[in-house]
Amino acid sequence: MNALPPILTLKASCDKSLSWLKERLPTVGLRLVQTFDLQAARLTSEDCPCPHHGTSQCDCQMLVLLVYGSAAEPATLIMHGNDGQTWLSLVNTITQHPDPLLRSTIEQVLQGVPLE
Repeated sequence: MNALPPILTLKASCDKSLSWLKERLPTVGLRLVQTFDLQAARLTSEDCPCPHHGTSQCDCQMLVLLVYGSAAEPATLIMHGNDGQTWLSLVNTITQHPDPLLRSTIEQVLQGVPLE
């Protein structure tokens, strides 16, 4: 798992979790922009073993997503998954602190509706 504490754990793949996010976030006026995909990045390297499984045929995934609302700056959402589970974490550090209203809205969306 990643070093950021998860705000939600889903029993679904990253792909399914991402589809769910893409459906849910716009319903509350949020826009999602994907900026990184681990599996796509791994395609550029033949010798890139999975840090979790140690094989080239892993199902590990990490996505970096920017979530835009009415705040001046987006919030950064990290999705990390493997073995049919996905952990979602909001970046909240000294150098990157999301707007409190944006953070609250994201957390409500993530925790308010189960993944189907």
